[in-house]
Amino acid sequence: MSEPLSDRVAMMPGAAALPRDNGTLVFSAPWEGRALAIAVDVVERVAVPWDEFRRRLIAAIAEEPGRPYYESWAAALEQLLVDFDVCTPAALDAATPKERPTPKERPSPSERASL
Repeated sequence: MSEPLSDRVAMMPGAAALPRDNGTLVFSAPWEGRALAIAVDVVERVAVPWDEFRRRLIAAIAEEPGRPYYESWAAALEQLLVDFDVCTPAALDAATPKERPTPKERPSPSERASL
């Protein structure tokens, strides 16, 4: 019998490991916890192996190392949805709030540190 998905998520190693403080998951904002829960739910509903999401998360982190961790979760989830034909990039763009900053508009890590 395979390991439950929640255990595989909780124990991800390396770059994909969930941020923790003294063993407790760390979220800087409520949407980050929701992003985690949504990704887990989507992977279960679409019935794809968790490693499909994890590989995309690692790629998203590597693509933009300075991006906040849970923004990489969102990018990985969007890529998974497109790759498995759950939705199109146009549908994602239409559903994305317009006030969400694009990567070019997002402050750099050093700019965020000075805020």
